[in-house]
Formats: sequence, C-alpha cells, structure tokens
Amino acid sequence: MKRIYLILIVLSMTAIKTNAQKLNSMNWLNEPENWEIKDNKLTMQVTPQSDYWTKSHYGFTVHDGPFLYTERSGEFEVVLKMSGAYKTRFDQVCLMLRIDEKNYIKTGVEYVDGIYNISTVHTIDKSSWSVLGLKEQPKNVWMKAVRRLDAVEIFYSTDGKNFTMTNTVYFPEFKTVQVGMMAASPDGKGFTAAFEDFKITHLPDQRRLEWLKNNQ
Repeated sequence: MKRIYLILIVLSMTAIKTNAQKLNSMNWLNEPENWEIKDNKLTMQVTPQSDYWTKSHYGFTVHDGPFLYTERSGEFEVVLKMSGAYKTRFDQVCLMLRIDEKNYIKTGVEYVDGIYNISTVHTIDKSSWSVLGLKEQPKNVWMKAVRRLDAVEIFYSTDGKNFTMTNTVYFPEFKTVQVGMMAASPDGKGFTAAFEDFKITHLPDQRRLEWLKNNQ
C-alpha cells in the first residue's frame, strides 16, 4: 500500500511539471518593446533586425532576438504551438533550447523567398542550417524537441497530433538549458508572432533507469 501511495505522488508531481508552464513566470532575454501574455498565450511584435547566428557562411555573429524562457536540467520533452504574420525574408518563429551564446538550437517556421520552411539552426560554436519546405503557409505549427543524453530529436506537426521527425542533433549533456519561445526578423521591420500550449515533460534519466534495472 505504501508503494502504491508513493507511485501516486510521483505521478501527481509529473502531471504538475507537465502542465504548469505559466508564461508570465518566465524570463526574457532581449525583451521586445511590445508584447502581451493573455490566457497563457504570448503575442509579441518581433524586434526588427534581430536574429541568432554564429559565424559560419555569413561571417557574422548576432544574438539579439527576443526569447522568453524557463530553465531545465536533465532530460525532457518540450512542445510549443506557434504562428506568425510573416512579411520579410527570414522572418521566423521558433522553439529554442539555449545553453549559452555558443550552444543553442532554434527550430520552427522561417519564411524564405516566398516559401514557408520548417527551419532548424543548430549551433555548437558555429551555426548550421537545415530547411524543409512546406507546400503552403501553415496556420499553426507545433514543434517538439526531445532531449536525451547528448542529443536532441526535433519534430514538427501541422495539426498538433501527428509529428514528423526532421533532425537529430548533438547537444551537450549535463548542462542547464534555457527553453522557450523565440522570434526574429533579420531583414525586416518586425512582425506579429504568437506562441501557446507550451509544455515541458520531465523524462527520467536513461542511464539511471538502466542502473536501477540492473541493481534491483
């Protein structure tokens, strides 16, 4: 009976961790001039001429896009719903995982030369960029990232139910991560971006589970 009671406590704590992501308790990096949180939905006017990029190909480093985040350590899954009134080349709305200026992932929708792309910038000292073109402008996109060991798996969905995997990328383990919603308008004068349904679920450490399995 005692064991069942403990299990129920753990399940209850997990549910709280999954559903209690209140946006108004999160922190800003590069807070935009105009933003609002209403009914746990963030709407912002994206800062003009802002972005995240480090060195490679273009030869510059910028780190000034608006980013609302919470912090997580260990292994976790995060899901975020996003939309944008894209106007100019490279306008983007993203889910972001950031350790510091040299280690971050931003993944979401990026508007490039008339095409709406699922875009991922993976930065470990230098940035790399991958895109997957969509057939039409999505009303909403859900991005999901799963951090396990020294990697992050990235998925997208246009209905919030069926997710397609786009990337598995290296990401340093044993580091606390800033996790949240980011937008940028590198070439433009800004646009309106919206984020909601932000959920983080704690995942038990894989190595610890393996140790427990072998040491019962």
